[in-house]
Amino acid sequence: MEPQARPRRVTIVDVARHAQVSTTAVSKVLRNAYGASPEMRAKVRRAIDELGYRPNAGARGLRGQTYTIGVMLPDIRNPFFPEILDGVTGSLEDTEYQVLLGPGCNGEKAEARVTEAMIDRGMDGLVLIAPVSSRAHLERVAAAVPTVVVGRHGSSPVYDTVVDDDVEGAALVVAHLAGLGHRRIAHIEHHESDPTRLAEMPNARRSDGYRQAMRAHGLAEYIDVVSTSYTQEGGYRGARELLARPLRPTAVFAGADIVAMGVLEAVAEAGLSVPGDISVAGYDNTTFAALGPISLTSVDQAGHEIGRNAARLLLDRIADRRRPSAQVRLSPTLAPRRTTAPPPE
Repeated sequence: MEPQARPRRVTIVDVARHAQVSTTAVSKVLRNAYGASPEMRAKVRRAIDELGYRPNAGARGLRGQTYTIGVMLPDIRNPFFPEILDGVTGSLEDTEYQVLLGPGCNGEKAEARVTEAMIDRGMDGLVLIAPVSSRAHLERVAAAVPTVVVGRHGSSPVYDTVVDDDVEGAALVVAHLAGLGHRRIAHIEHHESDPTRLAEMPNARRSDGYRQAMRAHGLAEYIDVVSTSYTQEGGYRGARELLARPLRPTAVFAGADIVAMGVLEAVAEAGLSVPGDISVAGYDNTTFAALGPISLTSVDQAGHEIGRNAARLLLDRIADRRRPSAQVRLSPTLAPRRTTAPPPE
């Protein structure tokens, strides 16, 4: 039995013939270029669907554009990052761009490997979410390909940034807890190992915001910070340390919702209740924070809006590499829920 011949790939010429238009018209529609009427676009799109046409990414890359966007996620287990990803993909839904993901694994070497692989594969632009790489590395990446950095404060002439006002977000939590009557408010932060990037990292800004807010509310003597990591395990270890204090806090501000999950676990393990014995607040307002059994008070930094802005800036940067860099800072809000209440009598 002779092997079947491979089916011939549908080409742009086939699409043009099927739609009864020129190949130039098809090309304009594929590139979303000026000059194609709505009727023309509809005919071409219909022909593409009927024939099952797929652009050849390799050929497009040789012409200078692959219509792929690389998104680097530092930790696929953190439920906040998919919120940003949803904003990116939603904004690109009506374009020719396809999003491809790469895990950064919260490490400089892993991030470098991912970003270099994306550059080598000719991606048109990159969105780097909460990268831990040095500023010098980020600028080398941005020099090679249009880049938007999400979640890193500071600015650069070669890449755009989208951040949350982390100092304000921390202040919202402290104000909420102090307003309920808490004084012994502790904070679990992410330990920053590299002092050179400390000022740019959101975890450092949240920790600074906590300290500033505690002082502003006359609670400087109660400042209590435990440094672990922005993981569930980090929250668990931090809470265990806080609960072992001779005078334990009446409220814990976890630097991220995933950290708050570990805090809730440690509190329950200690035979205490939330918020009866201790109040807990997180940061990110992830989807599970609003779930009834959890009902976590959290700072909403609008992850979807962060992603939407990142996609917009990246498309602008792809269209014009020479334009001045842009910085977007979003204002957070607080979502109070059942994990915070007045302190026990």
